[in-house]
Amino acid sequence: MIKEETIERIRQFTIDRNWQQYHTPVNLAKSISIEASELLECFQWSDTDYDLNHVCEELADVMNYCIQMADVLGVDLDEIINAKCIQNEKKYPVEKAKGKSDKYTAYTEE
Repeated sequence: MIKEETIERIRQFTIDRNWQQYHTPVNLAKSISIEASELLECFQWSDTDYDLNHVCEELADVMNYCIQMADVLGVDLDEIINAKCIQNEKKYPVEKAKGKSDKYTAYTEE
């Protein structure tokens, strides 16, 4: 997971620039979406021909905003990620989902 000193570095970067005032949940959510689109743009014309350095820069931007949003909301990244993993494990049981890309609703019993 992300080291505490990395999170602190991100916090300090924001504090040093007095940007906390702009880091509302809605603004951070918008920024995550924008940066995720820039990440996707790296693969716009090819699934295999991409600049790994550029991909890493855009991925870092997405992660940076995600970390900031978790920080602003006061949520623990490990907790929310593990909680979501538990949900996904239930929605996508190995015996039904292995090797398949169906939506979880294909595995629910009626």
